[in-house]
Formats: sequence, structure tokens, C-alpha cells
Amino acid sequence: MTARREIEAVTARIRERSRASREAYLARVEHAASKGPHRTVLSCGNLAHGFAACAPGDKAALAGDSVPNLGIITAYNDMLSAHQPYEPYPGIIKKAAHEAGGVAQVAGGVPAMCDGVTQGQPGMELSLFSRDVIALAAAVGLSHNMFDAAVFLGICDKIVPGLMIAALSFGHLPAVFIPAGPMTSGLPNDEKAKVRQLYAEGKVGREALLEAEAKSYHGPGTCTFYGTANSNQMLMEIMGLHTPGSSFVNPNTPLREALTKEAAKRALAITALGNEFTPVGRMIDERAIVNGVVGLNATGGSTNHTMHLVAIAAAAGIKLTWADIADISEHVPLLARVYPNGLADVNHFHAAGGMGFLVRELLDGGFLHEDVQTIWGPGLRSYAVEAKLAEDGTVAREPAPRQSGNEKVLVPVAKAFQRTGGIRVLKGNLGQAIIKTSAVKPEHRVVEAPAIVFSAQEELLAAFKAGTLERDFIAVIRYQGPKANGMPELHKLTPTLGVLQDRGYRVALITDGRMSGASGKVPAAIHVTPEAADGGAIAKVEDGDIIRLDAEAGTLELKVDAEELAARTPRPVDLAPSHTGMGRELFAGFRALVSRAEEGAAIF
Repeated sequence: MTARREIEAVTARIRERSRASREAYLARVEHAASKGPHRTVLSCGNLAHGFAACAPGDKAALAGDSVPNLGIITAYNDMLSAHQPYEPYPGIIKKAAHEAGGVAQVAGGVPAMCDGVTQGQPGMELSLFSRDVIALAAAVGLSHNMFDAAVFLGICDKIVPGLMIAALSFGHLPAVFIPAGPMTSGLPNDEKAKVRQLYAEGKVGREALLEAEAKSYHGPGTCTFYGTANSNQMLMEIMGLHTPGSSFVNPNTPLREALTKEAAKRALAITALGNEFTPVGRMIDERAIVNGVVGLNATGGSTNHTMHLVAIAAAAGIKLTWADIADISEHVPLLARVYPNGLADVNHFHAAGGMGFLVRELLDGGFLHEDVQTIWGPGLRSYAVEAKLAEDGTVAREPAPRQSGNEKVLVPVAKAFQRTGGIRVLKGNLGQAIIKTSAVKPEHRVVEAPAIVFSAQEELLAAFKAGTLERDFIAVIRYQGPKANGMPELHKLTPTLGVLQDRGYRVALITDGRMSGASGKVPAAIHVTPEAADGGAIAKVEDGDIIRLDAEAGTLELKVDAEELAARTPRPVDLAPSHTGMGRELFAGFRALVSRAEEGAAIF
């Protein structure tokens, strides 16, 4: 079944734009793949080092070239709740590899920071750059050239995009992503948000806030709201890089372990040594990227992916633009309501039918390319399923339910929550920006008000505490872009701005920084580009200037005469305090090299 003409048109546009770069990329993939099992090119000394620590049986297997070797790239640490369950995975994967007649080795570890820990802290200024560090670290692990396929253990915000960039850089290898699943449901997200707002107003203390947060984030697994981490999992499944139905099964369950074993065996089955060779560089093409964008819009996913998907596509020689993402959003209906786009969490989404239901509805509606290659085989229809535990302890699958288990959370195309996906590009004399409308009520999507300019989120919070923000205004927080300070998330502002909106004021945010994938409610024009540190017009906004943010019309206008705006000199800002401490001095090169937000904010 072919996709709708609107989806096909965007795909064709991307394909034509990317023709030269994609052909060059595929030529590199084919050249690397043509060499066969790569251990054969290693000298005896190279190979001896590569298996020196292995058990005798694995040494004997790796000495030849007929047994597949699976490289494990892991982002395990036990500080991140989402990644703590990965601790036993290498042992599980190695055992599964032996059962399948192969070998598995941990090729390398990559850093994995938690944006929840660093939110509003200096470490957040390393967060976006950590994606590219992860890509580099994974590349170092795979550069030993010992492997016939790779599995990637990663879940959270920058980690999966970084691993994807690395996987595509080694596009001649099959790549399978293995999730660990979300934590079980804790304090409902709307109740947590309410306590945060009460704390921002000074109506409850730190003890009550910490209690609410601890009840929300209470155990192993991914945070249950639909932020970047869970958007990552949706993307990996809808792009065919997970085994079907595996994204949102809770950690430390028999089904989760069965899925992990199955994924390891599947990775070994699709190497060049078998009959189903599926190198990831061939598999992830323009259609797969478009399917990811469709999934992002259909589920109200994280705005961070307006940068990550651009960077991921570029790693495969594909030129994706914000206009492509916005055009797809205009034609893809919103089928899921998961916090912050609703009250439910990802466990409720999964229980209502989850990814299988979503994929089938999007396929049947013509919104996805069905004729793609996946790690499971040709065609995306095999992902319209629900994974369950069979009596023998393996994974069994059955067709996804025909009806949603909860239409407050997940609906068919015929009952879509809204006609569009909710990600829009704003354009005007302030530049380009991204806005996510799916979490913003229609009555709040157009704001025209005087600007109040800040150079840090702490300045806004101080103004709120001083009582000077009790009015209509648009907060302009600048010098938060990748070149300025690494583009931190400003999610800490959400409760404060939410309080003011609830008090009846017309408020909005404009920034060259980011907002968390969990942000919503208040209209926010984010990722403004060019950023202030790159000569963007946002650097010339002055207190009292009238700004119109119109998410319906897709405009972002500073109501200042063009000649006057051109004559203005940007207000100077001392960025030095953001360039030292907490390791930030080590990232000066990244700040100098990084591309603009619409280009993926990458150093490559």
C-alpha cells in the first residue's frame, strides 16, 4: 500500500534534494559491506588483542570468519532510572548469541546524562552536546572492526539520537536497538504538575515538592511522561529498529527479558553471514525518516526531534528540513494524548493498544510508507502487532486490537484528537522557530504583547518572585542557543509561566534555547534561529517591543520598523560564566563548530 500523495510528495522532495549526498553515502556503505566479515582484514596481532579476554570457545569461534560477532554498545549507568535495567543485558545478550551460534562482546560504553537531574543546573548546558559525544564514543567502540552487527542499549533524550548517528556512520553493519521499557505508573503527571505550580507560587514547600517528584519518578525504567525519551522509543519502533511491540514493556519482567534475547538473535540473523543481510545504512532511507516524522506528529512527540531527526537523517546522507517536518504535520492527525498532551502516561498508551494500534491506523490511513525494510524483514505491517509472552517463555505476537482500550488516550484516524500533528514552524523578522501546538489550548495559540527580555531563566524566575510579571507579556530569553551556551532546556520555566497563564494573563515564551519534551500548556517559540550569539534578530529585541506570536498563521513578528531594527545594536551579554565549571570549558570547540538548530545543531 502506498502512502497518501501528500506524504509521497514530501518524501520525493527529500529524495531529490538528497540525491547526491545519499548516493555518496550509499557508495561508502557498499564499499565497506563488500569486504565481508571484517575480522578477516585484521592481522593476527590485531585479532589476538580483540579476543584475548574471551572464553576458549569464543576465541576459537572468532579466530575464523564464519561465526558472527555481535558488538554491544551500552549506555548503562545506575543513576538513570531508564538505564539501570541495562546492567544484566550484556550477559543476557551473550547467552542468546551463543544459543544462536554466535558470539557477543561489549564493544564500548557511552555516556548517558539525565536531563531530569541537570534541569535548571549548569550541567544542562552539556546536554545537547552529549548527543554528539555519544556518537563519537560509539564510533570508537565500533572502530575495532571486530563485529558483524551491533546492538545499541540506550533510551533517553540525547542518547538514542547519538547512537543512531553512530549506527548510520557504520551503515554497513546491521543495527538493532534494544529498549528497557518505562517504569510503572506513579503519581499522575497532572498531579505532579499541580504541585510544581503550587511550589512556584510559594504555596507548598520543598518537602512537599520532593515527595511529589519522588512519587512520580519512583523506580527503574523510563520516566512515564511522553518526553524525548519515550519519543525515542516510538521512533525506533516505527522506523523498524526495534523488534515489533517491544518499546513500552516494563523492565524486569519475563516478557522484557524474552524480547531482549529475541533482539540479540535477530541481530545475528541479519548479518552478511546469513541470508537476510540488512545493513542499517540501506535500511534507513528517506521513507523510514518520513515514517519517523509521521510518528512524531501522530503522537505529539518531543520538539527536540526537530533537531535530532535532522541530524540523524544527515548521518545517512539525507537532507531533512523543518519545512518537511511542518508540512508532514499539516497532513498527519494527532492520535495519542499522553502527558503533556493529555493526562495519561505511556503505560496507559501501551495498555490502550500502543504502537501496534498506532502503526496499523497510520498504515491503513495511508500516512506511513509500508514498503520499507525493517530489522524484522520487509514491510512495516509486521509492526501492527502486540507482543506477549508465550507458554515456552519466548515472544508471541498477535494482531493489534481493532479498538482502542481507552479513547481518551489513543484513537483511530476516524476519531483523531485534531486534524494536524501540532508541530509548526514559525517565520518572521525574528527568524525561524519551532512551536508545539498539540499541548497548547487553541485560545492560547495567538499572543500579542510587550516583550520582557532576559538573558537567563534565573532572571525570569527572580522577576516572578519579585511580583513584576503580573501582566500580559512575552518573555524573550536569549543567548541560550548552541553557540552561546550549548542550548539548555528551559523546562524549569513551565510551572511559573503556567501560573501566570492560569491567572488570566496572556503570556508566551520566545527563546533560542530548548524546552523539554515534557513542556506544553504555554505557547513557546523555541529553537529560534539564527540565535542571538549568531547575529540573530532576537539579540535586538528591547523591553516593551510588541511581539506577535501567531501559531495559527505560523508567524513570529517583532512590531518594529525594519530600518530601526537594522540600526539597533545587540545588547551585550557576558557569556563567560556559562563557559566554565561542570566541564563546560571542555566544550569550547563544540560551541565553535556547532551548526544552527534547523541544521541539526551538530558538530559534524
